[in-house]
Amino acid sequence: MDQNQQGGRPSSSTKVERKIVEKNRRNQMKILFSKLNSLLPSYNQKELALPLPDQVDEAINYIKSLEINIKLAKEKKESLMGNKKRSRGGWSSSYGAKGSIELPKIEIHEIGPTLQVIVTCGVDEHFIFCEIMRILHEENVDVISSNSSLAGDSLLHTVLAQVYIHMQITF
Repeated sequence: MDQNQQGGRPSSSTKVERKIVEKNRRNQMKILFSKLNSLLPSYNQKELALPLPDQVDEAINYIKSLEINIKLAKEKKESLMGNKKRSRGGWSSSYGAKGSIELPKIEIHEIGPTLQVIVTCGVDEHFIFCEIMRILHEENVDVISSNSSLAGDSLLHTVLAQVYIHMQITF
């Protein structure tokens, strides 16, 4: 800093510099507080002009409520994931398989012109049965019967279908 010119008093240029620095700092803080306040869900500048300390308190309370909501959501997710693992674990332990079942088991048996499709999958995998029915329909296979049954935490779908071989005879 400049040495004092008037017996212990700072020079006027130093005072001006300090004032400018302080003004810039205040403006920067004002911008930051405005940004913080704009992130609050009930923010409307024209509706309610709260004093600055109240705005900061409101922001702190909102952040704390978000932290609590995140914590509760994580706990709910963990409990749901635990239920899913337990249900899959229960299925695999009842059938003696290692670990959890990830992929469905599909068996196709051809007995003459008849197809027997057996699908074993998890309870929440209904789309597999629909997909098999769609494929059979696309291939012009007539479904004779279908049966679905619940066995523990898995579904067993059995589909019997008739395959017609169309031969074209040209002379």
